[in-house]
Amino acid sequence: MKKSVSSLFSAVLVSGLLLLSLSGACQLIRKSPFTPTEVDTPVEGEVLNLYGIDPHTLDPAISGDATSHQYIVQLFSGLVRLDAHLEPAPDIAERWDISNGGRTYTFYLRKDVKFHDGRGVTARDFEYSWGRAADPATGSSTAPTYLSDIVGVDKVLSGKSKQISGIRVVDDYTLEVTIDAPKSYFLSKLTYSTAFVVDSNNVKSGREWWHNPNGTGPFRLKEWDENNRLVLERNELYYGKVAELASVVFQLWGGVPMNMYETGQIDAASVSVAYIDKVTDRAGPFYDELVTTPELSFYYIGFNASKPPFDDVNIRRAFSRAVDKDKVVSLLFRDMVERADGILPPGIPGFNENLAGLDYDVNKAKQLIRESKYGDVSKLPPITITTYGWGGQISQELEAIVYQWRQDLGVEVKVRQMEPQRFFYYLKEEKDEMFDIGWVADYPHPQDFLDILFHSGTENNYGEYRNPEVDSLLERAGKELDEELSFALYREAEQKLVDDAATVPLWFGQNYTLVKPYVKGYNLNPMGLVMLNEVSVQK
Repeated sequence: MKKSVSSLFSAVLVSGLLLLSLSGACQLIRKSPFTPTEVDTPVEGEVLNLYGIDPHTLDPAISGDATSHQYIVQLFSGLVRLDAHLEPAPDIAERWDISNGGRTYTFYLRKDVKFHDGRGVTARDFEYSWGRAADPATGSSTAPTYLSDIVGVDKVLSGKSKQISGIRVVDDYTLEVTIDAPKSYFLSKLTYSTAFVVDSNNVKSGREWWHNPNGTGPFRLKEWDENNRLVLERNELYYGKVAELASVVFQLWGGVPMNMYETGQIDAASVSVAYIDKVTDRAGPFYDELVTTPELSFYYIGFNASKPPFDDVNIRRAFSRAVDKDKVVSLLFRDMVERADGILPPGIPGFNENLAGLDYDVNKAKQLIRESKYGDVSKLPPITITTYGWGGQISQELEAIVYQWRQDLGVEVKVRQMEPQRFFYYLKEEKDEMFDIGWVADYPHPQDFLDILFHSGTENNYGEYRNPEVDSLLERAGKELDEELSFALYREAEQKLVDDAATVPLWFGQNYTLVKPYVKGYNLNPMGLVMLNEVSVQK
């Protein structure tokens, strides 16, 4: 999932800025028709109040950003999910068989799964949902990444076929899926929202059908008042653990989360750098309510390797060596994040403790520029970095990095902002010479970082980096069923990516969250998500 590189540092500043920039926007209030009872009939139980921002989309086939995903996983579901140990586990599929040398998966669906409107879910609903995701008309940027292992998906994506040949509906509750080669991570890919089931009648109701989604998840959308409030209501028809909460109210752009938490307006809040001293004070009122969890995330600066000057490896290495990450982490982030030398975050299988990074070294950086085809910074073409945000206010960490390049290398780098909805979904087409971004794991596997972000031609290879040797290593690692051999290949590929300065690794994230004592089960997983049907409020 894409995530703003500046979100951890500047959440408070950005939220205040957005209240100003969106104050004139029209207010749209939508209530979902997909309820077995009247929408306004109160549901008994406790209410959880949270801070939130509007999702960019609630269409599972389209979503590729962390903001949208936090709502989608409450509203929709798929064949498999990640369990507490982040392993693929049964969801709508109660079990599966693997045959044909690891290439064919036969999923046996539960018979008690219903959409929010009460219609039962069958294997044909998955055939429709995956076919729709791969249909070029849908415009999914995630389908090539998460479904392309399935035989025939590439032909549908290219418009050469209307149907995915690798999917066969055996009967109402049996779905057979054939992939192009044995891959240990295939089931994990199906836990991402692109593979979630949607109701064809719902989709056909209009272009903005997802404003009134008829999903299968533990909550249904009761109300969405844009820029103001989004309400999820317990789905009594849910086939899994039915939520104890009656509803979850997200106060959209409601103010400064820390202030809202302190005054009791919300029951949980993420903590930004501005408040870290306040919440870590052992004598203060918040220390016992602070929960710190590691996040499988990677924040980086990407190069547009397809055009000058970053088609020259020495220029990429020079810019990499001219970023003092230790200073950024300690002074700006107050050590709330961990410096990154490589791409794989600590805690992910295959993490390489012995990876050699490109250390901060100004003299070496200047030497690399001299060894490049340009020879001197005065001969570099104009350089602009693309970032996320509104109102022209960039994050302090990006400002510091641009300043370092100016001071250490004598290079002026301009900054161009894109609005979030364009940045998250059009970055590959609209990027400048550099861009800053973060990536949060969709599943805990090296493939989700190395292959998805840096293999030639992949949708999320925003910088269009190409290295046949790296491609070969990643392809071999993906098909290698011996886990240790596979991880060794991934580690080799990661080292080559670092040596080649495919990117500037910046830091790995952590989540700092305040949770009221009466809230139980509010547990962020390493992807930064909370399954709200596991939460209860015991006032």
